Amino acid sequence: MSRRTEFVPYSPKTILNKSKRPDHWFWTRYSAYPYLGCQHGCEFCYCRERKYYPYDDVSDFAYVVKVKQNAPALLRRALSRVQVDMIFTGDYQPAERKFMLSRQMLQVCCDLGFPVFILSRSPLVLRDLDFLRAINEQARAVVAFSVISTPDSPAYQPVRQMERLAPPPEKRFAAMEQLARAGILTGVCFMPILPGLCDDDANLRSVVRWTADHGGRFVLASGLTLADQQREFFFRVLRERFPDRVGLYQRLYPEGSYSPVGWPWHTIALQIKELCRHKGISDRIPRPIVPGEKRALNKRIVEALADQLYTMELNDESPQRTWAIRKAAWAIEDLEQDIGLVYRAMGLKGLSSIQNVGPVLAREVERLIKSFS
Repeated sequence: MSRRTEFVPYSPKTILNKSKRPDHWFWTRYSAYPYLGCQHGCEFCYCRERKYYPYDDVSDFAYVVKVKQNAPALLRRALSRVQVDMIFTGDYQPAERKFMLSRQMLQVCCDLGFPVFILSRSPLVLRDLDFLRAINEQARAVVAFSVISTPDSPAYQPVRQMERLAPPPEKRFAAMEQLARAGILTGVCFMPILPGLCDDDANLRSVVRWTADHGGRFVLASGLTLADQQREFFFRVLRERFPDRVGLYQRLYPEGSYSPVGWPWHTIALQIKELCRHKGISDRIPRPIVPGEKRALNKRIVEALADQLYTMELNDESPQRTWAIRKAAWAIEDLEQDIGLVYRAMGLKGLSSIQNVGPVLAREVERLIKSFS
């Protein structure tokens, strides 16, 4: 007999997670989510890890959904006290149809002028297109769809088994097309790419092609991570459903390994980069800039440095060099002045005086300033 979902309303004391600065991945500085647990129940989901779902029985993840009933009020109070920046929010699992907390949280972001990033496996996000349009006009809105296979890919059937109640990818792509037509920046988070299940050339090509054909502007990819109770759960799934893959995963994920060891991630990521280039899209999420942003140039330069850093890491370039660029990007992100004014007033000397930039990277920053002029 199938198990029914149990909804457990509760009132947490806090809702907003804060970082010192936006990450170089989704460009989000804050995050706030309305539910714990997920009815979709995708069997590869990292949210089963103990730090995200700290409950005794990991199988409860898809059937016991904790509802943060005071989430909108908490979010309004928290956002009213912090600097405006992008927030990762929303959760469009089936529970959202009943509780509508994601919609209420979007209304808070809209009222307070915060840009938003949403990652979804469901076309239900289209229900809130009115708020997404309003947010996009005054700040910015980005909606990414989590997709790891397409209907014409050999990986489709095995992946669909593991996505359980998540709506099929073709519905996600149809929703993407509608968002793109509405002027919302959208694309795919190709996450997690599962070794031996959806990392073949045909699937990589198909995901990029479907994204470009449906108005998506990026494909951001990463591999599978496994830790504590999620690791145990996923290996149980492999033994029951894909016994021929167990040996592969035991080699790639030896005890204590969070990320795969010996999996050709860099080769796969570089292939995705080239496939995206060929389709005229990006393998990175373009950084959304709020209209009228006084430090827009600073943010564009940080974006360019972050993109450069990502490519350097894929090509196994010098760790010292990549670390220097990362620190320079952080320093420019933290710079309170418009970097263009600094350059016009003091030239290379002014750029060199910025902490962690120095004379060598100052020339690269100068090149970027000129390229954006």
